[in-house]
Order: sequence, then structure tokens, then C-alpha cells
Amino acid sequence: MRASAYVLVNVHAGKGRKVMDLLAKFRNVSEAEAISGPYDLIVSVSGSDYNEIGRFVIEKLQSIEGVEKTLTCNVINFEQ
Repeated sequence: MRASAYVLVNVHAGKGRKVMDLLAKFRNVSEAEAISGPYDLIVSVSGSDYNEIGRFVIEKLQSIEGVEKTLTCNVINFEQ
């Protein structure tokens, strides 16, 4: 089973559209949306495991010009 997470992203003023356009090019990203509230974007990501997601966030997402801060929320699947 693949791992998935939502990543909340703060960006510098005026950089939201550019960051969203860049995120759409990554295979780990299934969706990126602008949101209101304490964060500017929410990004749905997936990977083979949570280590892959973590590497993507640290090495790729956080290196995009305009990204200030991220918060990764791993999705928990309750199995019966």
C-alpha cells in the first residue's frame, strides 16, 4: 500500500500561483490547492512509503523558490 500525506505550505507573498504550477510537475503530487487560513497551499502527495514522502518534502518541495515553511500530515489508514 502506498503512503500518502497532506502538506500545508506557507509561501512568500505573491508566489502562490508559481509554487502551485511547479508542484504540478512532480510525480509525487496528485493535487495542490490554494487555501485560506494560517497556510497558503495544501498539497496531496504520495510515495512508496513515508520516507519517500519525507525526502520529497525536504529535497524538492522545500527547495522551491518562494516556499517559507511546510507542515506534513501523514494519512493514517485504519485497517480492520
